[in-house]
Amino acid sequence: VQLQASGGGLVQAGGSLRLSCAVSGRTFDVMGWFRRAPGKEREFVAAINWAGGSTVYADSVEGRFTLSRDYAENTMYLQMNSLKPEDTAVYYCAARGRGITVLRQDSYAYAYWGQGTLVTVSS
Repeated sequence: VQLQASGGGLVQAGGSLRLSCAVSGRTFDVMGWFRRAPGKEREFVAAINWAGGSTVYADSVEGRFTLSRDYAENTMYLQMNSLKPEDTAVYYCAARGRGITVLRQDSYAYAYWGQGTLVTVSS
């Protein structure tokens, strides 16, 4: 099982980026994004129920970030708009165990993790 995150980069405040998380080896019902800013704890960003499409977002990104998924490509996307300097962090995609369908915001509920992709938002 592999989760491959990509799409990070440097962008000016107010700009947009789209992160991707390509999954190989298995399908998952619930996937999410977390981030860790320099000197801070890892925090929840968003999660999606793969089959039903229901989503949950952290208050800090609600209305600016949008999750989506592509069944054919087995890939999850995070569209990030109106980026702020405080969004600067390493972003990680994660997946809950097989057959688990409940959306969760605590990182301990996620068993599979991809490598991070760095997002830097300049002011």
